[in-house]
This record gives sequence, structure tokens and C-alpha cells, in this order.
Amino acid sequence: MFAVNNNPDRKWLAPAKLNLFLHIVGRREDGYHLLQTVFQLLDYGDELSFDLNRHGAVGLDTPIHGVADADNLITRAARLLQEQAGCGLGAGISIDKKLPMGGGLGGGSSDAATTLVALNKIWKTGLSMDQLAALGLQLGADVPVFVRGCSAWAEGVGEKLQAISLPKRHFLVINPGVPVATADLFSHSQLTRDCTAITIRGFHSDVGLRNVFQPLVCEHYPSVAKALDLLSQVAIQCDVKKANGEVRQAMMTGTGACVFLACDSKAQAQKVLSALPPVDGFIARGVDRSPLLDQD
Repeated sequence: MFAVNNNPDRKWLAPAKLNLFLHIVGRREDGYHLLQTVFQLLDYGDELSFDLNRHGAVGLDTPIHGVADADNLITRAARLLQEQAGCGLGAGISIDKKLPMGGGLGGGSSDAATTLVALNKIWKTGLSMDQLAALGLQLGADVPVFVRGCSAWAEGVGEKLQAISLPKRHFLVINPGVPVATADLFSHSQLTRDCTAITIRGFHSDVGLRNVFQPLVCEHYPSVAKALDLLSQVAIQCDVKKANGEVRQAMMTGTGACVFLACDSKAQAQKVLSALPPVDGFIARGVDRSPLLDQD
């Protein structure tokens, strides 16, 4: 019999991620793209809470505009866990949505992962992390990295993960305010699909890294191009440099639309933010381990 651990006021973090680079190195026979990327987790994201019940109903008490309940990854994750674990408990789920939809920050995938991890603990269903990650993969390629809760080197369709230690940095993230249609980008004829595969050592050398979706998004979403140019220009003004003395360039995360600038400190990120005109953005610390993993 499953025990109920009911604390509806408790908040569970669904952290954002950044793609520090994003290459496509080929395609599988089924049409899925083979990727290489590094997921950098942040200490900022959506917050979810769960109001448990014994009659098995699952629902989102704070509906997300434009997303039908049946299509929402949060409720789909909860119901998938119910089915897999044979659990008769339910939950009313609330979300404080801070991450923009279509922003490339992994908000929907992270929400799903947090739902799996939190309800596994709250319902005491006892699934292992490997089992939860496998469930997450059924919901989306990015969900497993959030379940495992470590910044990671990723390959395959994004499901082959290797935990990675990253430099301690803060990131200034700007939201241009436009949702990007990911499916359209993956099918675009001009998308670069033949990047040369690199190694983790190659990533750490920081040479030739790029986001292959960035040129396409900039072409079709001018506000993203404008945000990248503005953030890169202010980085020059504020003397934001790499260890080798090169000025840091702003980059788009995922398939967009959000753009980010890596900074050596929170103070440096705040300096850049202060030099910008009013923007929709936030400063967050990069973490190798998700705060979600430390919640009981």
C-alpha cells in the first residue's frame, strides 16, 4: 500500500538548462537527428507543488495558457508514473511558470522531470533513477538530463548522457519574447546536419563551438538576432572576456529563442544587465548538480 506524504505548500524546482553548444552530426534511419551538446543546469526555473489525494485523479490546478491538459508534459508524466508503478494515488499540481515556452530553456521537459522525481518521492513508488529516466525519455529527449540532475555531455538524440564538471559561472539570460517552432527548424532544408563530431576534450578547448540552429532562427526571428547583437555589443563594452582574452559572445540556447552570456561572476552579469536597455531576462548560477536532487 502506498503512503501519502502530503505537503501542498512545498515547492519543487524545475531548473532551466542552457546548451553551451549544439551540433548535429548525422541522422538515424528513422529520421531523428544525432546531436552533440552540453547541458548546463541553472539554479533558476519553474516551481511546482503537489496536493496529494487518495482517489487517483491527476490534474493541473494552474493551467498553462495555450496548452491542453491532455498535451501537458506535467500531467502526462504523473499519469505515466501512476501506470508504471501501479499507484492509485493522485495529485493536484500547481506551477509557478517562470521559464518562457519556446525559449530553449527546457521548461516543459524540466517540469516533466520534476513531476516524475517529486511524485516518486511523495507517492513513495520506489522507482530508481534509471527507471525514471527511461520514463522521461518516453516524454521527450531532454527529460532524462533533468531527471538525472547533472550538467552533462549529451549525444545520440540527447539521451546518451555523461555527467560533466563545468566552470563556476553565472549566466545572463535574455528572452526576446517570441516562441520558436522547433519542429520547423529540424525539418528546414538549410539546417547544418554534418558537423564533425568532437570529444569532451574538444569542447573544453572552446574552439569552433556553435549552435547550428542559431543562423536559421536569426533569419526567421529578427528579435532573436537583435538580442544576440545587443548582448554581444554590451559584452564588449563591459569587457567580458574568456581566459584567453577573447571577448565572450552571446549565444542562443537550444532551438531558441532565449540567448545568454556566460560571466565569471554574478557581479559581472549584473554589470552587463545594468548596461542593457530594459529587457526580459534573469541572472542565474550554473550548477553541476540540480537542487532538485537534494529535496526530500
